[in-house]
Amino acid sequence: MNSNNPLSAQQIAAFETDGFLILPRMVSAADCAYMATVTNQHLRDAVAPLEYESEVGYSGAPKSIDSVGGRTARRLRDAYHRDASFRQWAVNPTLVAMLAQLMGEQVCLTLAHHNCVMTKHPDYGTATGWHRDIRYWSFVQNALISVWLALDTETENNGGLRLIPGSHRFDIQPSQMDGLDFLRPDVADNQALFAQGIPLHLNSGDVVFFHSGLFHAAGRNNSQAVKESVVYAYHGISNPPVPGSRSATAEDIVLSSNQGD
Repeated sequence: MNSNNPLSAQQIAAFETDGFLILPRMVSAADCAYMATVTNQHLRDAVAPLEYESEVGYSGAPKSIDSVGGRTARRLRDAYHRDASFRQWAVNPTLVAMLAQLMGEQVCLTLAHHNCVMTKHPDYGTATGWHRDIRYWSFVQNALISVWLALDTETENNGGLRLIPGSHRFDIQPSQMDGLDFLRPDVADNQALFAQGIPLHLNSGDVVFFHSGLFHAAGRNNSQAVKESVVYAYHGISNPPVPGSRSATAEDIVLSSNQGD
């Protein structure tokens, strides 16, 4: 592997065509185990800031924070400042070099979006409908990349990611979307899109890059264990957040592939 250009031409072409790329075992088992230990401790201690399922209001979520299951965490926010292990992964030189290849320019980490440990709990963890990350982001271009690190095994059974390959290139009409910018299940054209969706099977240490315009979803966790994933979002230096928007409310970190050297 070339440290300056770790992705092959075939991998770059696959990302451009499909809108996602899976990098198996990119993170060591030891690093994943340590991040999982930190995550579980922060869940037990309810270390702020957190987002609870009851705050999101998705179908099947507890009605309030004081109801049964109301304090089920959906994500640990601000992963970057929670522990050095999360920061080190966010600025990992190989990761940054890969993103620079895909973006064709210097890479920035946004702390305004994702920047979290996603947790999918049994019983009260809700499903997420088909959506694009760009739905609530405000950047000059729809050209960001989300980076998803599985800390444990992810399957369709425990609420793992589902993706619609190539959907970042689809021309979607406003009538296909609901008020929260999810694809409406009652629209015939959307049913055809749903049929193209594929579930991902990820092992601990697997990493997924996916385009901010790619439609993805996740089901409920039908297992007995919490599923945990570290998620960050990146953009090119020529694609800044729109001033005054939510995307501009947190720090943007300009990265180098030599970061951490």
